[in-house]
Amino acid sequence: MEGYKRLLEYNAAWVERRLAERPDYFTRHLGQQRPEYMWIGCSDSRVPAETITGCEPGDLFVHRNVANVVVHTDFNMLSALHFAIELGVRHVIVCGHVGCGGVKAAMGRRSHGLVLDRWLRKVKDVYHQHAPSLEAIPDEDLRLQRLVELNVVHQVQELARTSAVQESWAREGRPWLHGWVYDIHTGKLREVSLMRHTDLPDDIYRFERDTD
Repeated sequence: MEGYKRLLEYNAAWVERRLAERPDYFTRHLGQQRPEYMWIGCSDSRVPAETITGCEPGDLFVHRNVANVVVHTDFNMLSALHFAIELGVRHVIVCGHVGCGGVKAAMGRRSHGLVLDRWLRKVKDVYHQHAPSLEAIPDEDLRLQRLVELNVVHQVQELARTSAVQESWAREGRPWLHGWVYDIHTGKLREVSLMRHTDLPDDIYRFERDTD
């Protein structure tokens, strides 16, 4: 059997199990989706967002990219964020993970090609900002782990600097912005950052709102 066919077979069995548990499992969300959470995570296949959080279809609005970065020129991410806020999400989670290959690549000097080099530049900027403290960590694995954490914190701050989040904060006081790190060795999630509507970014990053 071709390897990919087992995915189709698993799907068929999964559908049967779900319908046995709840006949309207698939039809209950046909009219609309009202997710409570948005997930901005790494593309790494070892970090399955729904599985590790116990979420069901309809719970989690997902965007993934290499090294879970929030780039203000990435219209894919920005449109997903805007749509999620319009859907009413109350929490946006940026989730990095231990041993992230993208973050590790950003720590080195090797070129990975024009596109990936430009993408990882955002992580390199985080490294540069925290270079003294990072380079004081002699163990390379621990240094990588710390950069993963700092990268998550930085991306949460970048979310707070978007007009979409600031508009929603001003109107409704949502969403809360979370920074999590997933440990692929233990399966556990850990929160490293939290920003709410009272945690405004520095003045230069704040957008004025029309009051009329």
